[in-house]
Amino acid sequence: MNLNPVILAIPVYFTLMGLELVFESISRRKTYRLSDAVTNINLGALDQLTGTFTYVIKVGIYTIVYEQFRFLEIPPTWVSFVVLFVLWDLCYYWSHRMAHEVSLFWGGHVVHHQSEDFNLSVALRQSSTAFIWSMPFYLPLALMGFSPTQFLLVGGFNLLYQFWIHTEHIDRLGPLEWVMNTPSHHRVHHGRNPEYIDKNYAGVFIVWDRMFGTFQQEQQRPTYGITKPLASWNPLYANVAHYIDLFRTVRQTRSFGDAVRTLFHRPGWRPDYLGGYEAPSDVPPDYRKYASSVADLRANVYLLTQFAVLMIPVAFYLFRFTEMDALLKGTYAVWIAASTLVIGLLFDARQWAVRAAEIVRLLCLPVGMWWLQKQGLVPGHWAWTAVAATFSVVSLIWFVRLVHSGRVAPTSVSTGPEQRRRPAPGA
Repeated sequence: MNLNPVILAIPVYFTLMGLELVFESISRRKTYRLSDAVTNINLGALDQLTGTFTYVIKVGIYTIVYEQFRFLEIPPTWVSFVVLFVLWDLCYYWSHRMAHEVSLFWGGHVVHHQSEDFNLSVALRQSSTAFIWSMPFYLPLALMGFSPTQFLLVGGFNLLYQFWIHTEHIDRLGPLEWVMNTPSHHRVHHGRNPEYIDKNYAGVFIVWDRMFGTFQQEQQRPTYGITKPLASWNPLYANVAHYIDLFRTVRQTRSFGDAVRTLFHRPGWRPDYLGGYEAPSDVPPDYRKYASSVADLRANVYLLTQFAVLMIPVAFYLFRFTEMDALLKGTYAVWIAASTLVIGLLFDARQWAVRAAEIVRLLCLPVGMWWLQKQGLVPGHWAWTAVAATFSVVSLIWFVRLVHSGRVAPTSVSTGPEQRRRPAPGA
């Protein structure tokens, strides 16, 4: 059983998102779009999926530093927990800040800023590569003598706090705004307006931004997203888009020094002969959110159903992956990743290959359930395999009918002018 606080809180996350949607239906103030919310959650699933394979690396490095190089050994008490919580957040501030100020590191954080909406689902939108660049910033905690168990537990609670601040439905919170990170402060961080970019890096305590000169009060509702919109619902592409742009620029540089500066200067830095630094510009008056999506209600119901059902094996995997052998774990992970990809592509792709991939995905579902039961991970005397097979057949018929009627093809595409792919303040 996985005891990661973030994973254990998954039911709470979805409950709160449901309550936010109920509130929106009552207040008639809409902040969700189906294609965007599904992509956000799929990216969160991919991040957690990746984490099941990189966990050994992340924890291993911290553990080695702790066991071999620590100056002290701090026992786990409520006092040390509080101290570590504050210090962990300070490390997060600098890790987060460098993720915005170093272009290579930005590739591991930009995913979180790509959404042009702002709601609780955005909190789950995370990169699968961020750990590569963020891990070194937390190693001082190992040197100080905080154990790996303390480190993981406190980190989980820090991230839990950051979930609720991704909403437009909570205004300013009075004196709390002086000390804590709040939805108002975090809206600023996710804004792509020039005055908001690279502000309010805090995770829990906004005092770090006030101390280090990166604080910005919310003055107008931000325009959310990055200055060069992703313009895709493909979760795998979302994870690599900035790296593709960055290394394309590196290949065009004329010297090793310029290549290094392109990687480690601010996002948008380029040598003069490639056009120079691309500074953030004002949001153009004709800016529109990327809106490629399936317009037909029945097709959207199909996609929402497939996404909702996909979350069941995702949750099962996250809670039980430690009991799986390497082959089953790898196969399961590939199927989940492929499923998020296909669902994302169905929102904005017309190619026959995407439709064929959806059919293959559905056919694999009962096979996967049969394999899980054979491994003894799912009890039920093959009943669940029968359920999976029935759902697969019904979905296949449903999908083929939608394709035949032309209802699964996206019918509208719109986005703002091409600009630099770089974030707005966000967290």
